[in-house]
Amino acid sequence: SRSILIRRRADRFCGRCAVSSRSSEASHRSATATAQVGGSSSAGGPDAMSAPAVEGAAAAAFRSVLARVHQAAERSGRSPEQVRVVAVSKTKPESLVRQVYDAGHRFFGENYVQEIVEKAPQLPVDIEWHFIGNLQRNKVKSLLAGVPNLHMIESVDDEKFGFMLAITLWYCCHAEFYQMDNFPERKVGFLQTKANLNLIANHVDRVVANLGRKPLKVLVQVNTSGEESKFGVDPSGCVNLVRHVKLGCPNLIFSGLMTIGMLDYSSTPENFKTLSNCRAEVCKELEIPEEQCELSMGMSADFEQAIEMGSTNVRIGSTIFGEREYKKKDK
Repeated sequence: SRSILIRRRADRFCGRCAVSSRSSEASHRSATATAQVGGSSSAGGPDAMSAPAVEGAAAAAFRSVLARVHQAAERSGRSPEQVRVVAVSKTKPESLVRQVYDAGHRFFGENYVQEIVEKAPQLPVDIEWHFIGNLQRNKVKSLLAGVPNLHMIESVDDEKFGFMLAITLWYCCHAEFYQMDNFPERKVGFLQTKANLNLIANHVDRVVANLGRKPLKVLVQVNTSGEESKFGVDPSGCVNLVRHVKLGCPNLIFSGLMTIGMLDYSSTPENFKTLSNCRAEVCKELEIPEEQCELSMGMSADFEQAIEMGSTNVRIGSTIFGEREYKKKDK
């Protein structure tokens, strides 16, 4: 009888534990549900419970984007494999990038040098990074030295910039010339004369075969909207700039053209058509097969239309990662 009493007490104790456990699980589910709709937990603040929900949403959004890309490619009569999606993680943490990476994606992009040089070392080395923003000349060295797995720069927009990119890549591959004091840009007017440009170009060309780093792919950015606030070469100068990159920039591989449409998307079709026309002219004048000249056009709001008009590279940020989160500037 005593053993029976002990078993009964044990059963009652286990029953209370089970009830307590179910209650705890219910409370956790309630807290998680609250976090998913924008609530917060008193224990950890809004970030403690909302981060997993946000990360899950990024993976789901990425899969949704891929489905839309496939549909748009099929509507244009092309294979989905002919369109690259660059997931642009501007202002977003490494954890979200890693989540999309874990979903099988490898192409990521950034607009700012500081962000990409901070994120890249924290993430897998097989990521192929695209730099898609305006690259200031004094940040070129930091970008090339800080991101060994940089796959492409999509914003070459003038001859001096393209050449400096090539020579800096060479400098970053040779330790004896790595110090900034040796960098030609520090010498007043050094890159202003054609003679000096040709002198360095010939020297770099002679040693390019000995580089420890692969040549860097670049896209020429074209200002198809004509807006003064936009970077990019005028369509009329596109052929000459591409010729310069191909013939005068050792270590750079011309891979295609890029454009950013107007913010209100009112002239998006015209912008995309202009870039397509630029490609046709470039390929004709320089005898480049069109399949070797990419069209990088289309972002979150217009990537499907861009694909239907021939884009091979779409840059998608907020549709995958959510709206940008900019820090407030101190007054």
